[in-house]
Amino acid sequence: MEKSKLLIIASGVGLLLFTAGCEKLQSRDHMNKGVQAYKGLHYADAVKHFQQAVQLDPGNSNAQLYLATSYMTQWVPGVDSSDNKKNHDMAQQEFQKILSKDPSNSTALASLAFMAYSSAASGTPEQKAAAFEEAKKWNLRRIEVNPKEAEAYYYIGVIDWNTAYPPIQTARVEEGMHPNDPPPLKDPKARQQLRAKYQDTVNDGLENIQKALALDKENEDAMTYMNLLLRVKAHLEDSPDAAKADIAQAEDWSNKSIDMKRVKASRPAKKEAI
Repeated sequence: MEKSKLLIIASGVGLLLFTAGCEKLQSRDHMNKGVQAYKGLHYADAVKHFQQAVQLDPGNSNAQLYLATSYMTQWVPGVDSSDNKKNHDMAQQEFQKILSKDPSNSTALASLAFMAYSSAASGTPEQKAAAFEEAKKWNLRRIEVNPKEAEAYYYIGVIDWNTAYPPIQTARVEEGMHPNDPPPLKDPKARQQLRAKYQDTVNDGLENIQKALALDKENEDAMTYMNLLLRVKAHLEDSPDAAKADIAQAEDWSNKSIDMKRVKASRPAKKEAI
């Protein structure tokens, strides 16, 4: 009798293991079909396969990542439609699920940072500011996970420039400054108010771009933003001489960026890996 019970239990365990094994194989099959659909730009079909892959094997982290990425790929920043919002929300939801299991997942963190940054391309000034803050938060998370993540430092610098440049440009227009008029801002009061509000932002941007360049010395885009941030800084200076010094540095970084583009363009194209 006891022997019979043991055989029944063993059979049940075996069946469970067999079923789990089959589900994992089916999950991989849907994963492969989803990848093919994704590569073929059939993102809606890809989503269906990746959903099945995750449902069959919740531990299939690659399928979960592909599912989130498929939603993100279909999302178009600035387009106001229910389908577009769904793709945005589902992408965020799936990336968050990945982070709940693996808080240091670099792809999920980078994707959420990208989505927040892209959201700042449209909306009211308040919405743009909130999107930039969200993007900065995710890039700071990326740096916590990997202090050598050059791209994260770069994007923080870009966000800082996007935060400080518009109000300073508005001040130039309000003061009647022509495009060729050199900095700093003419009105001492406006200059003082803007410096109090944005000097730390500009300095933070410069520091982060410097860190990005320390890790990626050939990043010509970072060189360009070093140039742009120094030009913003020049408008907040109290004296024309200090502003001239900033502009001289800005010109130097602009030339470095142009030179680096030429260097990269002159290099032979790399063969794609097989």
